[in-house]
Amino acid sequence: MIQFTAIVLKFDQQGEKTGWTYIEIPAAKAGKLKPGNKKSFRVKGKLNEYAIKQAALLPMGNGNFILPLNGTMRKQLGVRKGEKLRVQLEVDEKPLRLSPALMSCLADDPDAMSYFKTLAPSHQHYYSKWIEEARAAPTKEKRIAQAINAFLRKQSFSEMMRALKKERDELL
Repeated sequence: MIQFTAIVLKFDQQGEKTGWTYIEIPAAKAGKLKPGNKKSFRVKGKLNEYAIKQAALLPMGNGNFILPLNGTMRKQLGVRKGEKLRVQLEVDEKPLRLSPALMSCLADDPDAMSYFKTLAPSHQHYYSKWIEEARAAPTKEKRIAQAINAFLRKQSFSEMMRALKKERDELL
């Protein structure tokens, strides 16, 4: 396990990471978790008192990694850019669990399943987590339909989200 204090950062213009809020995990700290590793991997632990699991550390070059802080995490932590976080992390070896409802629907659509299988496990997890975070059954069903359509269009998660935002904006 590693422990340190990190500053909450935010990307300005950084391709698809533009606007992301994150903390940086220096190469020396990441190396204690997974020596010699230069690929994304999952961690669990605490940010202040907020427990995390199955969170992805993403490589940024020179051995450094970042831990993106999504909206839910930021809200629970009550942090903004420039604030400090107490960080405790260890490798999370537990396999990713994909949405059973999504996998059931994909079993009925071989073309969508074929594209889904080409996605990196982390991207499969983005879709699955987004679906499972829906509180109401109709919302979950709608998200599954949107995901299946995105797979048929061969869209990444971020491409699908941008397309959905564009559709909403056009309706307004």
